[in-house]
Amino acid sequence: MDKPEIAATCPKKVELKAGKKYAYCTCGLSTNQPFCDGKHSGTDFRPALFVVEEDQVKHLCQCKQTANPPYCDGSHKNIDVS
Repeated sequence: MDKPEIAATCPKKVELKAGKKYAYCTCGLSTNQPFCDGKHSGTDFRPALFVVEEDQVKHLCQCKQTANPPYCDGSHKNIDVS
């Protein structure tokens, strides 16, 4: 597996808490999108760990094409699902 799976073609709105460590799924295999559940095991993918400094609501990428992980940058709009 050299490219991530597209988990969804839309971002997920999530409430992030200040100081909490999050593990963003980079492989697209997690059943707990957009967060890692360990399904990357056996691949070269690893979760992207991040912490926010203040409570906030953000849209996290689920298509795994963003240039600004874990945040959605609209890349899902360029995915051809046909």
